[in-house]
Amino acid sequence: MRRILGFFLAMSLLLCGCTTLEPQEKQYTATFLDLFDTVTTVVGFAESEEAFREQAQKIHDELLAYHRLFDIYNEYEGISNLKTINDRAGVSSVTVDGAIIELLLDCRNYCNITGGRVNAAMGGVLKLWHDAREDGIRDPINASLPDMDALREAAAHMDFESIVIDEAASTVYISDAKTRLDVGAIAKGWATQKVAETVPEGMLISVGGNVCATGPKKTDGTPWIIGIQNPDGSGDNVHTVYVTGGSVVTSGDYQRTFAVNGEEYHHIIDPGTMMPANLWRSVTIVCADSGLADALSTALFLLPLEEGKALAEKCGAEAFWIAVDGTEYMTEGFRQIIRT
Repeated sequence: MRRILGFFLAMSLLLCGCTTLEPQEKQYTATFLDLFDTVTTVVGFAESEEAFREQAQKIHDELLAYHRLFDIYNEYEGISNLKTINDRAGVSSVTVDGAIIELLLDCRNYCNITGGRVNAAMGGVLKLWHDAREDGIRDPINASLPDMDALREAAAHMDFESIVIDEAASTVYISDAKTRLDVGAIAKGWATQKVAETVPEGMLISVGGNVCATGPKKTDGTPWIIGIQNPDGSGDNVHTVYVTGGSVVTSGDYQRTFAVNGEEYHHIIDPGTMMPANLWRSVTIVCADSGLADALSTALFLLPLEEGKALAEKCGAEAFWIAVDGTEYMTEGFRQIIRT
């Protein structure tokens, strides 16, 4: 993959108000296109572009390490990653980096607290949808849905209990030869959170819409202003919110889509039906931890409103829903951070 790094003083992702900066520091932005198959943006303040570039490159390199560890499609020399684990399903355990152990332990927890809606062991089902989407994008005229019998067969092999994690030995073994890992619903947010914990306060990191603030703006302590995209494709924001720390994560039906017979299909698959969920256009989560926010944005996208509200409250998160007919719902805490 080709890496592109660009610096500019304003970012289209955020609606940042004008502030008075210290003379020796300016706001800079870096953009990368080689991480988690999405656009990554880093915003921060530094005395010079060179100083910011150095910090941004460190963030990029940390995220790249996670990207390679959590990749299920590609191999990397000297690295045992999730693809390695999948390839050895039912055959042998794999010694892995501690980050994979930590991620999978969190995945198991998220699977439990979401009642299986966010299940990293449903990679077999997700691969069938991934392949159908890739084929449909490449050849729209002949686009087709995954075979339902194949989906049912894959769904019979997504029990997270088949993922055997040995913390002491730092190994992972998939006991069911037909089970596959896919951490796409969690990995970006999880990696963003881990990296955010290592960088200076007052920075903003966005990995494919998983936005994490490491504190208010460094120069004057004002909040970051984060836009919530309208799922109608206009590119407009339906709301903007004030954030001084923590994460804002949105899951929506308007990305990673393909059309079959004129009907659009998105990538958020309900493990119960094995089909794209159709309750919501988008769900946005605001909470302290980006990994949890990533998991919750998917889970609430699959849940009816009241069940979603209960799960958000249980996890200490705020939420905002846009229904298929455009109706908006939000928790009271979310309402309080909307920029008016």
